Amino acid sequence: MAWSESKAWRQGRANQKFYQALLDDASTAPARNAKRRKVLHPEDMPWEMSRQGLLKHLINEAMNTRMETVDAYMQIIPPGSKSGKHRHLAEECVYVLEGHGYDLHQDCDVEITDTYHWTPQAEVKRYEWEAGDVIYVPPNTIHQHHNASADRPVRMISVINRIFKACGLNDLEQIEDAPEYDPAVVLNGDIVDAYINTRLTKVP
Repeated sequence: MAWSESKAWRQGRANQKFYQALLDDASTAPARNAKRRKVLHPEDMPWEMSRQGLLKHLINEAMNTRMETVDAYMQIIPPGSKSGKHRHLAEECVYVLEGHGYDLHQDCDVEITDTYHWTPQAEVKRYEWEAGDVIYVPPNTIHQHHNASADRPVRMISVINRIFKACGLNDLEQIEDAPEYDPAVVLNGDIVDAYINTRLTKVP
C-alpha cells in the first residue's frame, strides 16, 4: 500500500455514530425548541445572592429558553454600596436602568502561549454613569460598579456572551465580594427591599 502510515490508521476497533448524532440533533431541534420558552415572566427569573451582588437572572443557559448565545441578569446595588470586583475574558455590556454612580476599570496585559497569564496594569480608570447609559467592559478588565447615591438604589442589566464558555474560555475570577454577600441568605424581592430601604450591608 502506498500510504506510509497504513499500519497506523488501520488500527483500532472503536465505533461511534458521532456524525449521525449531529444529524439526529439537527432533525429534532425544531420539536425540542418548541418546548423552550420565548417569554419569561418575573416569577420565572431566579434571584441569587452572589459574590458579585444582588442578582435577578433574566436569561441563563440553565433556564430552558430559546436564547443560545448570551446570558443576562439584573443587578441591584443598594444606596452607597458597590458590586463585587471581578474579571472575565468575555466582554460585557451593562445598561443602567436606575440610579447613578461610577465604574472602576483596570486593564490587564495578557499573554497566551502554552499557558495563559494576565497582569493588572497600574492605572485604574474611573467612568461616571447614570440611568440610560451603557457601560462597555472590555475583555479581561478588572471592574467594579459603585452606587454614588446615599439614598437611591442602582439597577443595571448585564449582558455577556456565553460563546466564550462554549469555547473553553470561561475565565472568570472573583477578586472582591460585594458588601451584601452572605451565603446564608436566600434572596427574594422582600430581602432586596430591606437592603434598599434600610441601607443594610447584612440582613439579620
